Amino acid sequence: MRGLKILVVVMGVMIIVATVALVVALVQQMNSAASGISSGVSTDLALRQPPGTRIGQIAALDGRLAVWVERPDGARILLVDPRNGRVAGEIRLGE
Repeated sequence: MRGLKILVVVMGVMIIVATVALVVALVQQMNSAASGISSGVSTDLALRQPPGTRIGQIAALDGRLAVWVERPDGARILLVDPRNGRVAGEIRLGE
């Protein structure tokens, strides 16, 4: 009976240690993910579109931004690389 009590106590301590280790690992993952998002991304971006252009939507897509713009001559999707601020591609809609 004494051996069973020792076994239960040891297993309880192991559960507590594992839980603490899991919490520490999660906090470290969250910190590294948050620092990875903000590093290297420019906050200033000029799309150089003609007057009267409106931005409809913005979505992240494979390390790029897909920016839906509504121009006087038609709607387009601009694929922008946020690391260097350049338009990497353009999809014209309705032509």
